[in-house]
Amino acid sequence: MSELILSCRGLEKAFGKTPALRGVDFEVSAGELVAITGPSGSGKSTLLHCLAGIQRPDQGEVFLRGRRIDDLDTRARTLLRRREFGFVFQFGELVPELTAVENAALPLLLEGESRSHSIGRAREWLDRVGVLDLADRVPSELSGGQRQRVAVARALVHDPAVLFADEPTGSLDSLAAENLLELLVGLGERSDLTLLIVTHDPRVAAYGQREIVIRDGRSTTPGS
Repeated sequence: MSELILSCRGLEKAFGKTPALRGVDFEVSAGELVAITGPSGSGKSTLLHCLAGIQRPDQGEVFLRGRRIDDLDTRARTLLRRREFGFVFQFGELVPELTAVENAALPLLLEGESRSHSIGRAREWLDRVGVLDLADRVPSELSGGQRQRVAVARALVHDPAVLFADEPTGSLDSLAAENLLELLVGLGERSDLTLLIVTHDPRVAAYGQREIVIRDGRSTTPGS
């Protein structure tokens, strides 16, 4: 069996008097591709943010490779995200003033790696995701699908343990969305990447090896 890489027990999170998570249990093994689905407002993005250390749960525990991470202080959680996790969001969230290769190199540069090493690694990843020829363009010169591929390169340039993708195809047309999903699945198969995709789209969820449904802040599996 594959190593259990990320898990949580009894996660609860509320915003004011509005509960977002109501006792969620979850686990994912290394190399798994899991789709986290549910209607808008169900708590799926909140779950991702708690798993990734972006937000602290009000109750419950989160573990990475058996080590509890939700009780880390702000600096430690920031370093954890920078070193262990990669992120792809709906609109890419690229830095508009930087070129594609500079955006992709950003995680390494923030870790203090030399510019030459960081740019070299970024170019390797831009090549792997199929946009090396766009390395010197800024985000405004790229299509939505191209920006998301740069975001994938940035998310993986530092070899994270887990890639979190929050509605990564939400701003793309159907063809670009399909191409991006096939890219992510292919990368996962070749590198044993652990991938969590938050989506409300059943076509996106179908790419997952397993699906977790979040509804009214609770987790279920389809058909349960």
